Amino acid sequence: MSRVDVGPQEIMQILPHRDPFLFVDRVLELQVDEQVLAQRVLREDEPHFAGHFPGRAIMPGVLITEALAQTSGLLLALSAMERGERPQGDIFYLARADMKWTEPVTPGETLLLEARLQRNLGPLTAFRVRAYTRKKDVASGNLTLARVEA
Repeated sequence: MSRVDVGPQEIMQILPHRDPFLFVDRVLELQVDEQVLAQRVLREDEPHFAGHFPGRAIMPGVLITEALAQTSGLLLALSAMERGERPQGDIFYLARADMKWTEPVTPGETLLLEARLQRNLGPLTAFRVRAYTRKKDVASGNLTLARVEA
């Protein structure tokens, strides 16, 4: 993979998500049309940590899955941009998730998010995804995004 540095401003130009539901801080590596590596630094002040769980905060698995879906969308958009195409403003919805969560993730950790393109079936695109920290694997599985024309 090639090292890249795509920061929050560029990510917000690509993804429609905004705080508090944008779960990717930076794209670190990209292999066009194949895979991407992104990260999310988990801050203590994120709203979900206040109630999940008080005194022993962990990031909900469903939000880890959402971060991986956003990472998958970035793989599609950044690959198109690298080929000289402009993303057309289409929105990608999470259509399917088959995930396994293996370890909790806590505030202060950096979550690494990896998405690999498996197959493109017209409006549906399948990915193999993985989330991990420097110390442990956190989640893995398969996601499918559905493109909805703008």
